[in-house]
Amino acid sequence: MTTSDYYFDKQFELRYFEMNKLGLASPTTMLALLEETAADHCYSINHSLYDLISNNIGWVLVSGAFQMDRYPNYKEKITIRTWLSSYSLIKGYRENIIFDEQQNIIGRAKGLWLFFDVEKRKPFPIYEDIKQKWSYNSEVSFNRDIKLKIPPLITDNDIPFETFKVNRFDTDMNKHVNNIRYLQWVIESIPEHIVDNYYLHEIDGRFIAEAKYGDVIISLTKEDGNENSFIHTIKIKGSDKVCATAKSVWRKI
Repeated sequence: MTTSDYYFDKQFELRYFEMNKLGLASPTTMLALLEETAADHCYSINHSLYDLISNNIGWVLVSGAFQMDRYPNYKEKITIRTWLSSYSLIKGYRENIIFDEQQNIIGRAKGLWLFFDVEKRKPFPIYEDIKQKWSYNSEVSFNRDIKLKIPPLITDNDIPFETFKVNRFDTDMNKHVNNIRYLQWVIESIPEHIVDNYYLHEIDGRFIAEAKYGDVIISLTKEDGNENSFIHTIKIKGSDKVCATAKSVWRKI
């Protein structure tokens, strides 16, 4: 681990169970490592996620995007660098760059995180101590406006979809469905010939409403008119409640 006044580095060695059938890290693995880096950044300033949750406070991802030029191999060592590029009273932008062992950039990510009162289910002002200890660097990992709305798909018989039930292991300490699960649901709804022959190059997502334990989820996917590019909607079955929307771009393996 390396820290500076503006950024935090964490190294990982990719493990067998994090691989896909090609021996490459899966997209959900990369999202999990990004979240682990953010969690360790919290821990490094003595505001661990467990300390926060003991006060009924947590961080919630509002929107985010990541882009991978290639995925790491089994046993490859990577470094994720993270920093905060700006704050408001209740939100902060987290930037990430992913390096291989030769310090080549292989991926980038950014997210808009909300400081959140878990019991009252509403935003909470970010602690001044967190802002002072993390500071910020206005540099961004890549240019992407993750505040732009991604309109949801309208359910009809022409749009393929998959159905999932929200189980206990789908939820996190903030009592809502973990971000990684949404990515899994999106990938499950991608046509099989795309998943077998292409890799997820980029995904851009918005988290709109909470899904809870016991809900039945519908994951809808539709081509957006560009080659190997899709739009996605996650919603609650039997209602008009949209939980998340996203766009994804896939590249030939």
